[in-house]
Amino acid sequence: MSSFPDIRPRRLRRTPALRRMVEETRLAPAELILPLFLKEGLTEPKPISSLPGVVQHSRESLRKAAHEAVSAGVGGLMLFGVPTNEHKDATGSVGLDPDGILNVGIRDLVAEVGDATVIMSDLCLDEFTSHGHCGVLAPDGSVDNDATLAIYADMAVAQAAAGAHMVGPSGMMDGQVGVVRQALDKAGYQDTSILAYSAKYAGAFYGPFRDAVESTLQGDRRQYQQDPPNLREALREVDLDVAEGADIVMVKPALAYLDVIAAVRDRVTIPVAAYQVSGEYAMVEAAAANGWIDRDRVITETLTSIKRAGAQIILTYWATEVAQRLR
Repeated sequence: MSSFPDIRPRRLRRTPALRRMVEETRLAPAELILPLFLKEGLTEPKPISSLPGVVQHSRESLRKAAHEAVSAGVGGLMLFGVPTNEHKDATGSVGLDPDGILNVGIRDLVAEVGDATVIMSDLCLDEFTSHGHCGVLAPDGSVDNDATLAIYADMAVAQAAAGAHMVGPSGMMDGQVGVVRQALDKAGYQDTSILAYSAKYAGAFYGPFRDAVESTLQGDRRQYQQDPPNLREALREVDLDVAEGADIVMVKPALAYLDVIAAVRDRVTIPVAAYQVSGEYAMVEAAAANGWIDRDRVITETLTSIKRAGAQIILTYWATEVAQRLR
């Protein structure tokens, strides 16, 4: 018997070329989705202080950002509309308005980049309601699930009419995917697909996003978003969304829920997405700004971990930057 190890895995780590050859998980630009914020009334982009490098876009800067992302090979654009406060109301009616900021932005993106990428739209009411919740409120102040579904149906049709290739119901209302699918099909938009926010957790990573959309949230969303300790419940939500017609299912946030991503990947045969949310982004940017971490390596490492867990599609505010680096 030899006096040294016969099996040496380190041989395949010896050089960059060897490591590249045996790399098990590879990021690709087409798997990255760029979230974008379009703010009503802006004439130039407005920086978001808690999201360094991310802005609220004007219509003009949105078109430029879309071109930059498409040129980098980014797989899709997820658009969020931010109306002025005077256009917010208890039912989020501006979200259904063909001339509301979100639907105007969808049309702008489709006109600018067409089918060169996938135009996705957030299908939720929280950006449009005066109270900041994802649905309309019942008299007791709780979110009325079924009354909200009726609005989601109309909102889905409005977004499809504006040209969205894919809608993203993100409010975590029971039955939302089925209602949206039925509404789209009835209106003749059978080819408009659904990215279902199936396992969206009521966690603490969303703070900077609420700055980005100028949220007016009163209270929290624990009554309808998922409780962070629960995994089996997430799988139940995923099963329901698949049965209701989801084309893609998503876990949000990503890094604190890698086990959920892996379990969902093992559960379904349709694509799995994950959203690397604002708090994840902001933590890395803040630590890098203080010189505590190697920014570029940490960005790549976090995205790779999300893909390794099983997400085929990743929404990330670094999408364009990383896509450019990969190309």
